[in-house]
Amino acid sequence: MLVTGASRGIGAAIATDFAAAGHRVAGLSTTGAAPEGVLGLAADITDAAAVDAAFAQAEAAHGPVEVLVANAGITKDTLMLRMTEDDFAQVIEVNLAGAFRCAKRASKTMIRARFGRIIFMGSVVGLYGSAGQVNYSASKAGLVGMARSLTRELGSRGITANVVAPGFIETDMTAVLGDEVSERYRSQVPAGRFGSVEEVAAAVRYLASDEAGYVSGIVLPVDGGLGMGF
Repeated sequence: MLVTGASRGIGAAIATDFAAAGHRVAGLSTTGAAPEGVLGLAADITDAAAVDAAFAQAEAAHGPVEVLVANAGITKDTLMLRMTEDDFAQVIEVNLAGAFRCAKRASKTMIRARFGRIIFMGSVVGLYGSAGQVNYSASKAGLVGMARSLTRELGSRGITANVVAPGFIETDMTAVLGDEVSERYRSQVPAGRFGSVEEVAAAVRYLASDEAGYVSGIVLPVDGGLGMGF
């Protein structure tokens, strides 16, 4: 199994969850940092050669990658009229093109094995929308089209491709919002609370399981009802 963006937050929780269950897990990040029990690999997912090298390292240590969780992502939030070309391009390059590079590399061995699970980390804003996040929303919406196209391309080879779409999750990013902003966001969630990284990891665990072998091309929200399934 390989998880991108595994050094913290949701990615770290997913990598930790699978490692605790006895899976061999490699975690990619820009620094190579990863949770205990996870093989940490440094890679820039905007560079196809770096992605290929990181996968080769993971395969040498753990064997073929059967499950890919493309979780790495960045934000550069601002209103569209203030958003620079670079603000837009960088977010698309990491969040969408980076996921494409990882999925393309992973699919090579998955096709030969006639088995694979590709799980993209989307967001509630990918289809729900969010002011000040035109770039981020577009990148996450793009993952839905990517998963559904891969489902049609690779489904006959025993490979599934799905999107997990978290809403507001308790992470370092939400911790710095402040009480007033947090309460405003929380009031929009029917569940009345933020989610946990463990709840996102549980959704990923299901989509990676044998039980989800006939589940492909879906968006699985983990958002407390915020997007109402889009």
